[in-house]
Amino acid sequence: MIMRIFQVSVRPGKEQEFSTFFHETAIPLMQSTDGIVSVFPGAARPESPGEFSFVMIWRDLDALIAFVGEDYANPHIDPAEAKLVASRTIKHYDLVQA
Repeated sequence: MIMRIFQVSVRPGKEQEFSTFFHETAIPLMQSTDGIVSVFPGAARPESPGEFSFVMIWRDLDALIAFVGEDYANPHIDPAEAKLVASRTIKHYDLVQA
């Protein structure tokens, strides 16, 4: 399984608008995506009001590629959120079963 950690920093003043997008669009989309075993959304906290993240566990690399394409190593964002996001990062790991 593949662990995918996606983080965004929101443009100043866009925190509430992004929060609405995150809760109403992004979370339901990721929870219903074929190939995702688990999804853990992380909402902003008072000490970091412009930071949001997803930790996703994907069944395998083929499922991830089927969703985002061959360029899976680069962070993609929905066009609706592009004007809200200042920066984004993506990391991938092999999941270790403890």
